[in-house]
Amino acid sequence: MHPDVLAARDLLVQHRTDLDAARAAFSWPRPDTFNFVSDWFDGLAETQPEETALWIVDGSGDTLTRLTFAELAQRSKEAAAFLQEQGIGRGDRILVMLGNQVELWEVMLGAIRIGAVLIPSTPQLAPDDLQDRVARGHAALIVANTEDTPKFADVDESCRRVCVGETEGWTTYQRIEGAEPTIEGESRADDQLLLYFTSGTTSRPKLVEHTMASYPIGHLSTMYWMGVQPGDVHLNISSPGWAKHAWSNLFAPWLAGATILVFNYARFDAASLLRVLNHARVTTFCAPPTVWRMLVQSDLASTEVFVREALSAGEPLNPEVISRIQQAWNVTIRDGYGQTEMTCSVGNTPGQEVVHGSMGKPLPGYDMVLMDPATDTETENEGELCVRLDPAPQSLMTGYRDDANTFNDEKNTEANRAGAYHTGDVVSRDEDGRITYVGRADDVFKASDYRISPFELESVLVEHPAVAEAAVVPSPDPLRLAVPKAHVVLASGWEPNEETAEEILQFARTHLAPYKRIRILKFGDLPKTISGKIRRVELRNAASEERQRGEFWASDFDLK
Repeated sequence: MHPDVLAARDLLVQHRTDLDAARAAFSWPRPDTFNFVSDWFDGLAETQPEETALWIVDGSGDTLTRLTFAELAQRSKEAAAFLQEQGIGRGDRILVMLGNQVELWEVMLGAIRIGAVLIPSTPQLAPDDLQDRVARGHAALIVANTEDTPKFADVDESCRRVCVGETEGWTTYQRIEGAEPTIEGESRADDQLLLYFTSGTTSRPKLVEHTMASYPIGHLSTMYWMGVQPGDVHLNISSPGWAKHAWSNLFAPWLAGATILVFNYARFDAASLLRVLNHARVTTFCAPPTVWRMLVQSDLASTEVFVREALSAGEPLNPEVISRIQQAWNVTIRDGYGQTEMTCSVGNTPGQEVVHGSMGKPLPGYDMVLMDPATDTETENEGELCVRLDPAPQSLMTGYRDDANTFNDEKNTEANRAGAYHTGDVVSRDEDGRITYVGRADDVFKASDYRISPFELESVLVEHPAVAEAAVVPSPDPLRLAVPKAHVVLASGWEPNEETAEEILQFARTHLAPYKRIRILKFGDLPKTISGKIRRVELRNAASEERQRGEFWASDFDLK
């Protein structure tokens, strides 16, 4: 195991409940050469060979696969040898589109081992999306399940194809048992490792590049936020293909030497998840807000759990959800913040007082600053969340690319200006240094000269039982410049009629300051990206001063 990375890991574990001490003592390991598999994972296979590295269970909680560190290290060698047999070597790009199955980890570890570059992709992608990723990513090889192979029918035939299963014209994936790959040269820390296509809410997906060091070493901060320790069983609910899956189902738990537990369900069921938490004696558990909201609707007291660290990311949870988990499990759900472009940078960490709604404080290795989006000058209480670049954290992307071989100078100059990386997220900061999410810089709008955060209004709306989802955008207004308009997806059992609209608008009136009140309400589905992000740009573009069909106005009910 790389000594510098091991020392940094042990320091963070030592100070796991003292954020100030961890921030003061921590510095990023910056080796010239690094390979997560040969310089880290193989060390785990030597020091804790019989401990479980990967444990996959199905929707009933039955074990599908359970592999020790030694077994998975060997499988990764065999997978690496297979990839080399397909002509893949250092720097070649592999588009991987697999589910939560053992082959995903075999291929990813095998690819890292030989210095290949991974393009993680979700099985939800459509054929046009895949053509774009293969072309812009310059993929030399595709790895997919049999049922997904038809999606690649129009992809350039020069791209080699491997399927898990059998498909005519595709090579069947098969580890070469007992084989050792031929490794030529060392992996430099700045070698390309990951190419992520971020879901675009205003444009086509951006191409984010990470290196052999930026994510594998950079997720030391994510490990610290999670509070995961050697010997833990870590369960993360996430879909392959997205950066969060690599965060919590690959790098962070294995940096800690913990077990990765994967709940491979066909359809989510809260009762099944509770059984898995109990049976596997999960100690650290991370789930998106949607899963937490579904969990609290179940009988939490019916199943004993052993969760020490409860985590959520993506958006703050309602206080009611946090309170119910606290009462049932005696743990507090802790929020964290990061992006595909970097690792977890802000979080509520173990031992830190959690304030409802707050993302927490900057994590070890991150120097955060708030800046005025219009002037790029530092602000104190509210502004765009930025990361200082002197020096840049180890965990930050190398940049946006037009394709796998060409950097996008315009996007990179825009993102890295005034000595800081700009996240595009507006936050507030209290006197204790806690950071609270306000909204995307391009989503925040003014109404009657007041700044409105759509996120804040949406968080109130979803507290009403009729509201399953909500998106707030500005609607042009001749007097106020703009007024808040809510697009609402109704929960099961509610009708999109005047009575429901009046009840929701009255609820908003009661729970929001006058200048924040929802003035227009519309029921219907929300336009989303493939990753589930709401495309507010479509809703904003459709807004009009004129009343549109299907809208309910607060003035209809004398709720001005």
